[in-house]
Amino acid sequence: MKKTMQNKPRLSFWQIWNMSFGFMGIQIGFGLQQANMSPIYKYLGAEESNLPYLWLAGPITGLLIQPVVGAMSDRTWNRLGRRRPFS
Repeated sequence: MKKTMQNKPRLSFWQIWNMSFGFMGIQIGFGLQQANMSPIYKYLGAEESNLPYLWLAGPITGLLIQPVVGAMSDRTWNRLGRRRPFS
């Protein structure tokens, strides 16, 4: 049974605003974490010319792995029913 657009609740402007504002905070947190990784990579022995590859390793891995995990989640069932999302 497929869901139609009629079953989805409509969000108000302020609900969308609050959600976007919260996601902005999450992105700022990720940016701060990423900015502080370069000294850690250097401390661990990485050369400065390799830092961009190390910065891209996480997002590229997520881009490749998340669809696989999502497909696995779509086929996951337990005694309580279908489990979503799979993390």
